[in-house]
Amino acid sequence: MSDSNLLPRTLAAVWHPCTQMKHLERTPPLAIARGEGPWLIDHDGRRYLDAISSWWVNLFGHANPRINAALIDQLSRIEHVMLAGCTHAPVVELSERLGQLTGLGHAFYGSDGASATEIALKMSFHFWRNSGRPEKTSFISLKNSYHGETLGALSVTDVALFKDTYAPLLRHSHQAMSPDSRLAETGESAHGYALRAAADLEAHLAAHAGSTAAIILEPLVQGAAGMAMYPPVYLKRVRELCDQYQVHLIADEIAVGFGRTGTLFACEQAGEKVAAIADFLCLSKGITGGYLPLSCVLTRDAVYAAFYDDATARGFLHSHSYTGNPLACRAALAVLDLFEQDAVIAANRIKAARFSEILKEVAAHPRVRNFRHTGMIWAFDVADAAPGFSDEFHRRALELGVFIRPIGHSVYFMPPYVIEEPEMHLLAETTLACLS
Repeated sequence: MSDSNLLPRTLAAVWHPCTQMKHLERTPPLAIARGEGPWLIDHDGRRYLDAISSWWVNLFGHANPRINAALIDQLSRIEHVMLAGCTHAPVVELSERLGQLTGLGHAFYGSDGASATEIALKMSFHFWRNSGRPEKTSFISLKNSYHGETLGALSVTDVALFKDTYAPLLRHSHQAMSPDSRLAETGESAHGYALRAAADLEAHLAAHAGSTAAIILEPLVQGAAGMAMYPPVYLKRVRELCDQYQVHLIADEIAVGFGRTGTLFACEQAGEKVAAIADFLCLSKGITGGYLPLSCVLTRDAVYAAFYDDATARGFLHSHSYTGNPLACRAALAVLDLFEQDAVIAANRIKAARFSEILKEVAAHPRVRNFRHTGMIWAFDVADAAPGFSDEFHRRALELGVFIRPIGHSVYFMPPYVIEEPEMHLLAETTLACLS
């Protein structure tokens, strides 16, 4: 396809996500022709380092030959078959492997992160109904949380820009104090502040546990809050409270799963396996390495058992046409193979230590506040960021060959795991140039 008039055509025909379309007249979208490892390449051959993994989904680089080969093989077998009344090898194997890795069972599939959130919320509500507790219908999330933009997911999201317009359409939920370490008082440790945030949750549960179905949270890193980070002790304490007050814990690892926080799943840093912390685990984004839309919710056997009955109405009657798509599942299996065969988690720890060293000058910059790092995520806040800062930073970085999109006054790096030291230096140098 020719790119000679691609930009006017996209403005005329495509409604871009999370975008005020009029702003694209000032900052037009990149017309990308192909990808190669951590690089995006436009039609003129100019290369841009994909510093945010194409919205946090790309783990092993663009056009990864091993994921490509798996998909090509699957194309010759079966591209799609409905999962209601049929099954196939990729969805069975993926479900088995995810169960072994997490300690949770019976994977239920969707298409995207918001779909996973919807599934988990509905499952929790329906579980309590099937268990003779129909009064448990409300949900808790954290202040500044983000769980998606469909109506159920938006009901437990706390980002005003996304939520306020649609408030009349949404169910009320309670937002508990965020454990975001940036909010600690002077002299208060991150550990101490996390426990104070947990005490706020406990106060709410003491009064409202009887009507509460679940709390949903992003383990260790709240992404849309500007990569707000907090210690694992908060997860441990929330698990204890959920046991005490008979409330489900939904772990939204859509953004932080598959190695982003330094372990395969973030919950592992608070327990030996995910099942020690979460009643429900929501996965998406990196699950297919950025290749195809797929999401998954895994849960405990006790939850599954509450739906297992002769009565159809007691079953979980949620679906979409592409549930458990074979191509998407095969891409996810290739991703799990890469983690296992290449010892990715161990390799990432070495890369993360090196990149943190390279970023020391950025961390020391006079405009930088709250420099923070968890696993393969780095972030900092800009003290004097003026209105329009994020757009200006984005444009300036593009001129220097880096694709990056700050969240408000917070700049973050979430690169593909295939990043190497030369790209790390480019990212650090570009960041310093944009700050200066």
